[in-house]
Amino acid sequence: MNYSLLSPDKDPMGAAIADYQKRGKASKLRVFSSFFDEDEIPVSQLFRSFGEMPPLEKTALQLATGKILDCGAGSGCHSLALQNMGKEVKAIDISPLSVETMQRRGVKQASQINLFDNHFIEKFDTILMLMNGSGIIGKLAYMPLFFNKMKQILNPGGCIYMDSSDLRYLFEEEDGSIAIDLAGDYYGEVDFQMQYKQIKGEPFDWLYIDFQTLKLYATQSGFTVELIEEGEHYDYLARLSLLSD
Repeated sequence: MNYSLLSPDKDPMGAAIADYQKRGKASKLRVFSSFFDEDEIPVSQLFRSFGEMPPLEKTALQLATGKILDCGAGSGCHSLALQNMGKEVKAIDISPLSVETMQRRGVKQASQINLFDNHFIEKFDTILMLMNGSGIIGKLAYMPLFFNKMKQILNPGGCIYMDSSDLRYLFEEEDGSIAIDLAGDYYGEVDFQMQYKQIKGEPFDWLYIDFQTLKLYATQSGFTVELIEEGEHYDYLARLSLLSD
């Protein structure tokens, strides 16, 4: 589990976001992984308006109520959309440059906070974990720690809206069967590293989790899980609600 914050010299995504905010363009935000070929993130997509967001994100923002926490808020596009709806939202990110950008863009509450910091115990009615929001959990083994944290910061009757993707399609054979090593690590555990210009971040773990596995861990931790909506690319939006005592 990652409990740390980033510094500006190890913050490639934040540097790309800050550049785009200042200049209206950015260089390549490169992404490396031992699982995939080198890729890049189109920085402009991190600044999308509500109308440009995929359906799963729009649904989550429309359903969010009460005091809302936007986790891994990036450029603040979700928080700004929520503010435009008249909703109360606090945006957090481990990236200092992203937080500075959010503040410049008009996000009213934006702070450099790690969700898993033991000192972060503020209470919320809705917690948003969007753009493959399960990723920040890192590994399947950390799911119980994640749900314990959610219990600390969720108000009674509160819920989490999380989107993720099922990577099983990467293992499909021509006959439609799935070739996954059940004795190995969970197939949704991926490592990434980013680079923007000369700024290279540290490698980090990222978790894509299929809905049935999410439901299993959530139920074991005292949460109910609903499949709210499915996307076109093995992605989905789930609502996780804490069962009453």
